[in-house]
This record gives sequence, C-alpha cells and structure tokens, in this order.
Amino acid sequence: MSENRCFGSGPRKEFYAEYHDKEWGVPVYDDRLLFEMLILEGAQAGLSWETILKRREGYRNAFHQFDALKVSKMPDTELDHLLKDKGIIRNRLKIYAARKNALVFLKIQKEFGSFANYLWRFVDGNPIVTRRKSIKELPVSTKESDSLSKDLKKRGMSFVGTTIIYAFMQAVGLVDDHLANCPCSKRSC
Repeated sequence: MSENRCFGSGPRKEFYAEYHDKEWGVPVYDDRLLFEMLILEGAQAGLSWETILKRREGYRNAFHQFDALKVSKMPDTELDHLLKDKGIIRNRLKIYAARKNALVFLKIQKEFGSFANYLWRFVDGNPIVTRRKSIKELPVSTKESDSLSKDLKKRGMSFVGTTIIYAFMQAVGLVDDHLANCPCSKRSC
C-alpha cells in the first residue's frame, strides 16, 4: 500500500506509516489521548509532524503519560528541568503551555463531562470526511478549526491557532482527510 498512502511512505518511515495507517483520521473519544494529541500538535508549531512523532515517547515520559491532572500540577522547577530533556522540543513557551492547557482542559472536562463531549460539538458529532486527489488540495484551516481555535483561546489555551487545530482535528478524526486513492479512505488499513 506504500505508494498510495497519503504520507509516510519511503525508507525509514515505518513509524510514520504506522501512524498514518492506524491513527490519522480515526475518531478519538478518549480524553487522555485527546490531551496527548493537543499537546503534541502544539509542540509541532513551526516544526514537522515527523519531528514530533519521533519524540512521542519522550513527551509521554516528560508529561506523565499525558495525565492532564498531573500535568496541571507540574511546578515551575519540573517544567524548567524539561528544558534540558533531549527527548522533547526544548522550547520554554511550549513546555509551559502544556501546564496552562492542562488547566483549561480540566475546566472543559468539568463543564462538558469530558473533553470529547466538548470537542465533537464542533463537527456536530460526526467526522467531516473529504476525499481529495492530492495532499496539496487539503486546507490548512476551516471554519470549524477557526471556531474551535477561537473558543480554546478564549478559554485561555496557547498554541491552538487555527492551523494547529486543523492538524489536531485531522489527527483525532474530527476530520478524515485521507486521499481518494489511499486504502485508508475506505478504512481498510
């Protein structure tokens, strides 16, 4: 299937291909995984997704397996220590945003019963499915990502611009942008 995959084909890209085949565009309702992807997508800002994906285990270790409650309680000393952690992107603003976003995430959970309940309202409870012919045809944002981004920012989150949020929506299956000729477009991956 490698040549028809949307991305992740080529030598030494097995980890990327596995992500494409098993995760990208698959609807997620688990709050822990949603929090993980939100933090990882924010860490991606200005970088490639491949760069972040290669460090995913480092992020899991650094941020308590993405337990939002534990991340929300990380003291400055622990966050500062992460500036020396080679397993993650050592950017102070992104590291501190994880704690800030965890606090907002927990408030959203409390208000809506779960982060998933909150999130899926932005697509009326169903994934937006597209089947374009080329990856170049995919948008970098939509009215849905604009709306979600605006609401998250209003609530106090950082690194949640509309482009980051659109990538997040693709990652967690709010949007299924597998290309028309990709085997995963029929969910046969």
